[in-house]
Amino acid sequence: MTLQHPADRGGAGRGRFERFAESVSTVTSSPAFFVFCLALVSFTVAVHIAGIATAWLLLAGDSMTAVTLLLLALLKNSELRAERAIQRKLDAIAAALLEAQEGEPGKAYENLRNVIRMEEEI
Repeated sequence: MTLQHPADRGGAGRGRFERFAESVSTVTSSPAFFVFCLALVSFTVAVHIAGIATAWLLLAGDSMTAVTLLLLALLKNSELRAERAIQRKLDAIAAALLEAQEGEPGKAYENLRNVIRMEEEI
């Protein structure tokens, strides 16, 4: 396990967490997950209105808290990956433009070509 951000690691492969986070992001953006969350909120409201035992209230509240924390972690992961990918692309474009003004394309041009497809590895 590494504490380095995926955009800083480089390399062609993505780790297990990156693949897992992307898969879960796909699921959580689906209509089925929205229906699940709506059902969870409805369950919580129904338990409060019905005045059912405290154990059910705790279960409903804890379930919503757990889903919220997991979604927050996934959202932050997606945000960081997108932010870093955009910044590296902008850096590569700026370097390639400076290099083009000086004459022949070189290392910056190759970096630009590599970074354009970066979202596939992040």
